[in-house]
Amino acid sequence: MRNLTVAITQMASANDWAKNCDKAEAQVRDAAGQGAGLVLLQELFDGDYFCIEQHARFFAKAHELDRHPTVARFTALAKELGVVLPISVFERAGNAHYNTVVMVDADGIELGIYRKSHIPDGRGYQEKFYFSPGDTGFRVWDTAVGRIGLGICWDQWFPECARAMALQGAELLLYPTAIGSEPPNPDYDSSTHWQNTMRGHAAANIMPLAASNRVGRETAPDGRQDIFYGRSFIADWQGEKLVEMNRTEEGVGLQSFDLDAIGELRRSWGVFRDRRPELYGALMTIDGRTRHVAS
Repeated sequence: MRNLTVAITQMASANDWAKNCDKAEAQVRDAAGQGAGLVLLQELFDGDYFCIEQHARFFAKAHELDRHPTVARFTALAKELGVVLPISVFERAGNAHYNTVVMVDADGIELGIYRKSHIPDGRGYQEKFYFSPGDTGFRVWDTAVGRIGLGICWDQWFPECARAMALQGAELLLYPTAIGSEPPNPDYDSSTHWQNTMRGHAAANIMPLAASNRVGRETAPDGRQDIFYGRSFIADWQGEKLVEMNRTEEGVGLQSFDLDAIGELRRSWGVFRDRRPELYGALMTIDGRTRHVAS
């Protein structure tokens, strides 16, 4: 038996680094106090969601990781509380910029980074202006609480991302997120679709999954708004929701899992044994067509 209590968090963010970090720290402390060994904060929790529109001045929010104030503060917090803590930040690397998570172990050691692979570009979510596509590949980390895989927001819509992490031995999938209203179609609510896609990843790979989203209304300098719909949740290895927050609440949610028991079940199903990678060539193309290159 190897039990892990995982916590999701949910909060509204503003254009105020100190207030955001104070709120996030309070949530991490609350979760740790309730027995969480891993706490998942939302995507880019230390600021407002500046990607609603394109404004070059927001590049000033990015920092090199070795001098990033958010990384420094929350690495120290992870060590103090003895929790595994993925830290989502806006990274500057020379003249490049990335949407990055630093994976921090329960002893405060930084295990490595993951840079967001899939970068959205649409009204209200103009991330391609700010972020280069990640170059780390999909990552899995051995932590004090288990083997953890993590994607960032738009990554959660791609089954290839979840499967790649599962193939590397992930025992739990995490998705820090910033998603809400759909500006091209204000009457469309994508939140159930959002949840169901990730629930499918959990079920297909037979492992628990946690997603932390933000809430609240955020306004770009030109007046355009995104309304983030929350509904952060934890699903079990069958894709069943065990914990769900509502559309407006701020706080934490916790759920415990026996990772050894789930691992035994996962091995018994044979979904990894019976894979046929040699038949999946279409996945290596954009349009699904395999082509022969003339010699």
